[in-house]
Amino acid sequence: MKRAARWPGRAGLLIAAVPLLLALLGPLFAGDAGPRTASFTLGGGHWLGTDFVGRDVWRQILLGGQSVVLVALAATALAYAVAVPLGLAAALTHRAWLEELLMRPLDVLLAVPSLLLILLVAAVFAPGAAGLALLVALVNIPDAARIVRAAASEAAARPAVEALRMQGETWWRTAVGYVGRSALRTFAADAGVRLTGVLYLVATAAFLGVGVEPDAADWAGMVDRNRTGLFVQPWAVVVPALLIVALSMGGNLLFDALLEGEGRKGREGGERLKYLKRPKRPRSRPGPLPPSVRRHTEEGRR
Repeated sequence: MKRAARWPGRAGLLIAAVPLLLALLGPLFAGDAGPRTASFTLGGGHWLGTDFVGRDVWRQILLGGQSVVLVALAATALAYAVAVPLGLAAALTHRAWLEELLMRPLDVLLAVPSLLLILLVAAVFAPGAAGLALLVALVNIPDAARIVRAAASEAAARPAVEALRMQGETWWRTAVGYVGRSALRTFAADAGVRLTGVLYLVATAAFLGVGVEPDAADWAGMVDRNRTGLFVQPWAVVVPALLIVALSMGGNLLFDALLEGEGRKGREGGERLKYLKRPKRPRSRPGPLPPSVRRHTEEGRR
């Protein structure tokens, strides 16, 4: 059973490691750009053929991961860096006006479609990779903050939080040390789903030319630019698309394994505590027999 429970985490780590390693280490092994050849051809010293302008597809794969993978990871981390303190503050405060002040401005961002907001800002400022990460993080903060607040509200209403306040514990220790840890499984589950959504948003923005140069190597851009030669040279489209899917799938498997491990530890701890607190039943001793029963018993022995 333990091996069966571990396989999603190992599979997720193996699947996600491929695009992550290519994104982090790929540029170190890309080498110099060779001479361009005919478009959408296979062979000729090119492992995965050539793209729509005759560049080596494998070299483009090695160079194109940073603009998608690292931007998605940075955007997810930035979104939670802002959403977690906001959600915890809204859940722990006893002042209704402060909670409204923290959460209502986020509803304005939530009302605007994410991709539309990115395109509107990109039309004015023309952001690069760092700007795209900030924009994607911005449009994900409202959702993440509401989920953090909803998950933390239940833990914030427990008597233990009031006891920590009466003991003079700091806000940070109460919010992060107790409330945040109590809602950690919900945060992890949302992070896995959110990373998938962020990857989709970053890839879509790159597909539309936001955050990347027109001729830059980018996995999402490769899918767009080489789709006309899909049936002639499919590797230029299939390989970058599979790498994006692998990162999303591997991340979800890793988070699912993390949640399953935390849940199993909690169940085992609860069962162990229940066993330790189980009261021992005293051994019952037979009491004296009633006189009528004792008289019949003696007559039977005679």
